[in-house]
Amino acid sequence: MEIGVYTFGEIAPNPHSGQKISPKQRLEEIIGAAKIADEAGLDVFGVGEHHRLDYAVSTPPVILSAISQVTKRIKLTSATTVLNTIDPVRLFEDFATLDLLSNGRAEIIAGRGAFIEPFLLFGYDLEKYDELFEENIELFQKLNACDKVSWSGQYRSALYNAEISPRPYQEGIPIWVGVGGNPNSAARAGRLGTGLAIVILEGDPARFKPIVEKYRETAYNTGFSPQDLKVAVTGHVYISDTSQQARDEFYPYHSNYWGNPNQPPKGNTRLSREDFEKMTGPESALFVGSPQEIIEKILRQHELFGHQRFLAQMDIGGMPFKEVAKNIEKLATKVAPAVRKETKK
Repeated sequence: MEIGVYTFGEIAPNPHSGQKISPKQRLEEIIGAAKIADEAGLDVFGVGEHHRLDYAVSTPPVILSAISQVTKRIKLTSATTVLNTIDPVRLFEDFATLDLLSNGRAEIIAGRGAFIEPFLLFGYDLEKYDELFEENIELFQKLNACDKVSWSGQYRSALYNAEISPRPYQEGIPIWVGVGGNPNSAARAGRLGTGLAIVILEGDPARFKPIVEKYRETAYNTGFSPQDLKVAVTGHVYISDTSQQARDEFYPYHSNYWGNPNQPPKGNTRLSREDFEKMTGPESALFVGSPQEIIEKILRQHELFGHQRFLAQMDIGGMPFKEVAKNIEKLATKVAPAVRKETKK
C-alpha cells in the first residue's frame, strides 16, 4: 500500500496561543512538510485547493511545482482540484508542466468542491456543478490521451485539431475522483476508469463499503480490468506514543477545526471531549492514537475496501509545524512499514 499525507493549507489560530501564521509561512511549512515526507520514505504528498482567506493554497500545481524542486521521489497530487470551475485545457497544461518538472510524479484528485466561492470567482453556474464536472473530466481524459484534440461540448468553446502542449513526462497524468459518500460519484469514477479517493472523517468506515463496491462493479461492467482500478482512503490522523497522549494532544486542534464557522459540514459546532472520545474509538474512522492503533485501523479498512493508498491529513485546527513534522515522521517510520508488510501478504 502507498502511504502519504495531504494538506489543505488551512490558516487557523493556534487554539493554545490564539496566534495565526501568515500565508507566506504556511506555504513555506507546506513545502517543508513535503520535503520531510519525501526524505522519510512516504509515497504521496497532496495539496488541496480553496479560494478563501482562511486557506493559503488556491493553485495546487504552483505549490506542487515548488515542492518538486526540493523532493526526489514522492508522488505529487492535488487533493482536490475543483474540476467543475476550471478550464480542463489549462488544468492539463499546468499538470503536464508539473509532470515534466518532477520527472513524472504528477497526479490529480478531482472533486466537485465543498465551497461555492470558485463558482462565483470564475463565473460558473452553481446549479450546473454536476454537468460541468462530467463534461470537464471527459475532456481532460481526452486531452490526456491525445496530443491533438477535436472536441465540442456544452459549457466550453470547441477545439478543432488543437495541439495540447506540453505533453507530460508520463504516458498520461493519473486522475482520481474524490468522493465523500455519493454513490453516483463512485459510479462515475468506475464508468470513466479513474481512481477513487474516498474521504472518511468520522463514523464507522464500513458504511463506505457499498460505495467502493459500486465503483468496482460499474468499472467492471464498463470493461475496465480490476488491476487498473485504484482506491484510496483519506482521513484525519494524529499519532503519539500512547493512546491517551494522542487524544489529549489532538483534541484542541480537532475541536478548533470543526469550530470554524466556514468549515462544512459541521461549521461552528462545539465538539465536546465526550463526542471526540467516541469519534476516536476502535470502530471509528478517526485515526488518533498510538502507532499500533493507527496500524490496526488502516488494516481494518483494508479488509473492508482492499485499497491501494492511504492519505493522512494532519495539519488541521492551527496545529504548529513542529507537531506536523513529528507526525509525518511517526507515520513514515512506525506505521507505514508495518502496513506495507501486512498488505503485501
